[in-house]
This record gives sequence, C-alpha cells and structure tokens, in this order.
Amino acid sequence: MAPPPIPAAPDKLPTARLKVPAGFNIEVYAAGMANARSLALGDKGTVFVGSRLVDKVYAIVNKDGKREVKVLASGLYRPNGVAFKDGTLYIAELSKISKIEKVEDNLDNPPKPTVIFDKLPKDEAHGWKFIAIGPDNKLYAPVGQPGNNVLNDDEHGLIRRMNLDGSGAEVIARGVRHTVGFDWHPQTKQLYFTDNGRDWMSEDVPEDELNRITKVGEHFGAPFCLQGNIVDPEFGWGKSCDEYTAPVGLLGPHSAALGMRFYTGNMFPKTYTNVAIIARHGSWNRSRKVGGDVVIAKLNKDGTMKSMEPFLTGFLEDNKYIGRPVDVLQMKDGSLLVSDDYNGAVYRITHGKPKTAGK
Repeated sequence: MAPPPIPAAPDKLPTARLKVPAGFNIEVYAAGMANARSLALGDKGTVFVGSRLVDKVYAIVNKDGKREVKVLASGLYRPNGVAFKDGTLYIAELSKISKIEKVEDNLDNPPKPTVIFDKLPKDEAHGWKFIAIGPDNKLYAPVGQPGNNVLNDDEHGLIRRMNLDGSGAEVIARGVRHTVGFDWHPQTKQLYFTDNGRDWMSEDVPEDELNRITKVGEHFGAPFCLQGNIVDPEFGWGKSCDEYTAPVGLLGPHSAALGMRFYTGNMFPKTYTNVAIIARHGSWNRSRKVGGDVVIAKLNKDGTMKSMEPFLTGFLEDNKYIGRPVDVLQMKDGSLLVSDDYNGAVYRITHGKPKTAGK
C-alpha cells in the first residue's frame, strides 16, 4: 500500500483516533513532510527527518515557541537514515553516507552534504538504510539482503561500523535480512536491532525478530534459519538453527518492525525505564494486517524479551492503515516522537496532564 503522494494536512491527521495508555497524551509535533521516516535529534533541539520515497531530508526547528519545517537537503537518493553527533548530521542514502558539519548553525543556508563512504551496494531491494552512532563513537550502517530471501554475497545481509570519517569499516554482524532500527542498551551497551523476516512462506511465519549482538561477527541466521527455530525451506537444507544466534524476542509475523530506541527519560512512569520502544510499520501482504503500531518490549535480566505490549495503536482500522509508524525518538524532556511516513507527520507522546491554555 503506497502512501499518498502528498503529506496530509494537519487537520486531516488521524491524531484523535490514535490511542495511548492512560495518563499519556498524543499530539501532532510537525506535519507536511512527505514520507517522513528516520529521526535524529540535534544538540540545539532540531529534529532531523529522513525519507525513503522522496529526495529530501527535513529539519523541524523550534523558533519563538513555534515549530517550522525546513527542507535541509534535496536531490538525494533514498535518504532514509539520519544520525547526529557533535554538530554534524550524517545522512545515509541507498549507496553512500554523507555529512553536513555545523548543521544547526546553518539551517537557513545549509551546505551540500559531503560524502564520507560510498562503497555500499546499489540494490533497490532493502537498500534504504537506518544509521546510528554507538557508544564507541562509530557509525553503524546495515546492508539488507538484495531480495526477499536470497543467498547473498559478503556485501549484503550485514551490519557494519566505521569511524565518523568513513574509515576503518568492518562487518560486525551477518545473517541480517533487513534491519531498519537499532539502539544500544543503556546499561549493557549491547546493540539490539529489529530484523524483518522473509515473505511468501506463510501468513504466520516467520516472525520479525529482536536481536542482540554480544560479540563481533555473530551470524543471525538469514537466509538459512528464520526466527531462531525454523530452517528455511529453500536454503536451510543441511543447516541447523543451532549454528546461528537466536533472536532475543519475536515481534509478530510480517509486522515490519522498524525503528526502536531504549527509553531512558524521566517523563514516563518508572516502569518504562530501559524498555525498548519499537515502531511496527505493519504488514503489506498479509490478509489480516498486523503491526501499524508502536509497542514496548520489556526485557528479562538476561537481556531476552520478557513481554511485548501495545503502546500507540489506532493506525489500523477495518484492516486498513490510516497511518504507518516508522521511527521513534526520545526528546530531552523525556517525551517521545513517532514518525508516520503514510501521513508525512511526526507525533509527540507525553505523560501527565495535558497543558491547556490559561492554566
């Protein structure tokens, strides 16, 4: 289901139909950004928004108590991934990663992005990137499998990391079909990532995965082993799932689990501390749609998933989507942003009494 060609007008957004747990509130943070996807936060409060189907990266700027959306860069090719560190914005396109230095000082007249890494494959299938900067001050970038379920070469189905100037690239995980979201656990500093399972095997398997990297070079199974316990009917001959690192949790069949971040803020109740908040974009080829929501994954002491609970719902009505969540981002005040590429908008979730005029 393709998103509408133009973003929804603010008064046409489905905010009133969206549901959050008791004590939480949801509002429109910014609208009018076609295909709003990955989110990154600048030091001065600017929210950067990537896109996949259009050529633009946006900046949501707070000015005199009002928010405005600027086009920061255009003419890019699938600039889905955005990451920010020390004044510099990193942008991942289909086959390259570039940067804009001192970006928040030049929002009105930003320089063109400078390429730092251009050795990424050009495959369209699963070619769009999510990127993030780890506690080790390195930039992490995945490359998905170049098809639904394929025996890929060494340049695909992986996560690699590199220095912030693009040097020293190394592969840290393989057997990754397509991750579009990852974050580091606040305490263990281990990298957790969502991974989308293959299509066209059945409606109910395989499920999307939540994975965790415990050592460099782990193999997470794709395309040989699915969801940690199913040998792939096509490529799994002679293989055992015991040969691969199993997921720490399952996130639903064809749910398209994308962006995920650990919650470390103080605004939400204590029970939310260190939970993984995961945006599920929703299934595209399942007769009964699943996903199209934001869930929270609570972890056991050993780092595996204990439970998955709904957090933001209402995007799915009568088996049709009225919005598709892509990424989540914690703000400095502890509120949470959620991007919606279907409506070209970003929502903000807060906890506590909503502020009303005159109080």
